[in-house]
Amino acid sequence: MAQPSTISPVPLLRDELDIVIPTIRNLDFLEMWRPFFQPYHLIIVQDGDPSKTIKVPEGFDYELYNRNDINRILGPKSSCISFKDSACRCFGYMVSKKKYIYTIDDDCFVAKDPSGKDINALEQHIKNLLSPSTPFFFNTLYDPYRNGADFVRGYPFSLREGAPTAVSHGLWLNIPDYDAPTQLVKPLERNTRYVDAIMTIPKGTLFPMCGMNLAFNRELIGPAMYFGLMGDGQPIGRYDDMWAGWCTKVICDHLGLGVKTGLPYIWHSKASNPFVNLKKEYKGIYWQEELIPFFQSVTLPKDCTTVQQCYIEISKQVKAKLSKVDDYFSKLADAMVTWIEAWDELNPSGAKSAEVPNGASK
Repeated sequence: MAQPSTISPVPLLRDELDIVIPTIRNLDFLEMWRPFFQPYHLIIVQDGDPSKTIKVPEGFDYELYNRNDINRILGPKSSCISFKDSACRCFGYMVSKKKYIYTIDDDCFVAKDPSGKDINALEQHIKNLLSPSTPFFFNTLYDPYRNGADFVRGYPFSLREGAPTAVSHGLWLNIPDYDAPTQLVKPLERNTRYVDAIMTIPKGTLFPMCGMNLAFNRELIGPAMYFGLMGDGQPIGRYDDMWAGWCTKVICDHLGLGVKTGLPYIWHSKASNPFVNLKKEYKGIYWQEELIPFFQSVTLPKDCTTVQQCYIEISKQVKAKLSKVDDYFSKLADAMVTWIEAWDELNPSGAKSAEVPNGASK
């Protein structure tokens, strides 16, 4: 009698995806992720003191970059990469040569679904990215491409092919991703609600993107995933992923790409200090009341057909319209241009990879 096969299936996109992790500490948390992450290549971006040795568990395939490496590789353009802030993770996006990126924080652990089974967050992100999105018409059964779901009655047949998915935004159990004022008034609140849903964020709708459990198609949207100027020497922090999310969503809307949010969940293990967070966030809390209307009003010309062209256009509008809010935004606009220049230098063949056919802009 033939013995059952013991060969494990090849992990999805094993050779087409990099996992990017920003850190200041030893990566012991990878042990619990080993069953899911070990087949993939890791890019570790070490923040803070470059002389500190970061320990990575045995058996992982990885490359590690510290501040000295960033300065060496980018030269003067390294000024666009934040220091002493997790925004430095976007350097990993730039040096990757893979089609897809998954990024996770080192305080994010494996969550369990309601049945008690470990959630393979990476696998769910990949499924999200490999299936279309529905940004132009909302489906009330959420993601129609999941097993057991479909397009509901009244959904236009002309839109059922969907749009390419550029971003998969995952969520968190335990510690919610709250701002400092909400942390202060709800210090004991924990997210215990597991919602088994994935939805496309509609065209024209912005959202607060969290970078601690996030995947994206680097070829479709990579150059827009710039996490800005945050941390050391900057007047603001904890808005790195927000800034990237606003820019990315505007560009996805323009290029006819989709952004999904919902599954998968991770277990966010540790609440950061709300008083430290408030110090980092307080200008952003004021500024966002002007930033959101700015991004809601951004329009991109039809001749912007690549992510890079779109991003440079947004940088011009940032300088023209947000510099009056604070001089910081003039500096940020310049850094956005530097980021694109550095991206194209390190990715010369991909400079036009995100171009869409004429007429495909929505």
